[in-house]
Order: sequence, then structure tokens, then C-alpha cells
Amino acid sequence: MSCLLLPSMALSRNRPEDFWKEHGNDRLEEAAAELRAGRPILLFDDPGREGETDIVMLAEKVRSEDVREMRAIAGGLLCVTTPYEIALQLGLGYQHDLLRELAPSHAILGDLLPESLPYDRRSSFGLWVNARGTFTGVTDADRALTISSIGRFVREAPGTSPAILRKRFCEGFHVPGHVPLLHAATGLLSERKGHTELSTAIAQMGNLTPSLALMEMLGDDGRALPREGAQREARNRGWAFVEGRQVLQTWSRWSV
Repeated sequence: MSCLLLPSMALSRNRPEDFWKEHGNDRLEEAAAELRAGRPILLFDDPGREGETDIVMLAEKVRSEDVREMRAIAGGLLCVTTPYEIALQLGLGYQHDLLRELAPSHAILGDLLPESLPYDRRSSFGLWVNARGTFTGVTDADRALTISSIGRFVREAPGTSPAILRKRFCEGFHVPGHVPLLHAATGLLSERKGHTELSTAIAQMGNLTPSLALMEMLGDDGRALPREGAQREARNRGWAFVEGRQVLQTWSRWSV
């Protein structure tokens, strides 16, 4: 089987270094620099979509103390993204598709699957995994190990044959686990404009490994933290705050 270079990651590495100077957005450039340094950013999608802000970190940089900080400040579900090309080569599908395939032999699954979602055409959720070497998989240390291991796996994937890639993945992770994988859409922002795709686009434009840890920010009223509250949190902590529309505008110039 021939070695395949993952397309999206190859593309990001071939962009000119002066992209930000010529076509970029100062806020996105700052956000990419923060991610590269192992610091979190805040990413708001759109008021007409989820209307949520996620804390975002570069997966390979995540440590136990970062997981503790994210759950204390944000309180949502901690996930990790993967490029679609990696999911394809590993043979990993979206959770919705996997459950639908099982429905003929497990009838209840077909009844449980929603016909549509109130915020998007479909979810980006895949399998939930633990890194081998974790204990329960749910502690800050265990989840940090799983997330950072996924980040390194994605970073080292280009140029690897699908067979070797699958072998390494199975040697490094197992299911069921406590960290959900989010697979970016095939066409990225031309297909879906969720936090998975927005954060992946920032990583690609910033020439970063396209694997990010995400967690939704929740408010004290039991709902998503309003954009204004997330902006205030960003100012108080000195974090970059990025809106989806800014990513889309810059991506439209970057991806031509």
C-alpha cells in the first residue's frame, strides 16, 4: 500500500510564510501564535448557529493543569478534533453513521437517532477514546494524556501509509473511552461552520497541527455563556477572542 500524504495537512505546510502579512487578520494571527505557545484562545461560532464560545487549545500542548483550568472556567464537554483525512484512513466514521449501520441488528439505535439537529445538519462526533496507559481515563491527567497523544498522532501522520497509521492508532488508544473525537468535515468551512471546522481552519492557516482540544463555555444560568461574557473572560485573562465570521473571511482568501 502506498504512502499517502494527508491533503489538508500538506496544504497548510505549503502556504507562504508571509500569508498573515499579505492577507491575514491580526486577531487570527495572534490566536495562532497563542495556540502555538500552548495557551488557550476563545472561539465564538455564530449567533445564528450554536451561539457558543469554546475554549480551544492545541491538542499536543495540553497538560493536566490545562484540563483542570478548562473544566473550572468552561464546564462543557472536553473533546479533541481530528482532520477528516485521518478519520478516513483509519476507517473511523462519524458516530451517527456508525450507529445507523448497527441499527438493523440493534433496532433501538434507529429509533434513538435524530432526524435533524437544531443547530446544524449533523454532528462531528466520532468514537470516544482513551490513550493506552490511562487508568479510568476520566481524570485530568488521563484526559490530558489522551488529548496530547491524539495531537502527536495527528502531527506525525503525514507520509504514513493507512496500514501503519491504523496499527499505531490501535497501539496507542482503545475504546470505549472518555474523550470524544470530533472529525472535521471533508470540505471544512465550505461544508460545515462548527467549532471543529473553525478551529481546524485556524490551525491550518497558522501552520499548526490540525488537532485541537475544545470545551464549551457555560454560564451560571445553566445555558451557554453569552458572547459578551466570553469576551469579558478573554479580556480578564488576556486571552485572544476570535469570532467565526473572522475565520470565514480570512479562510476565503487563504483557501483559494
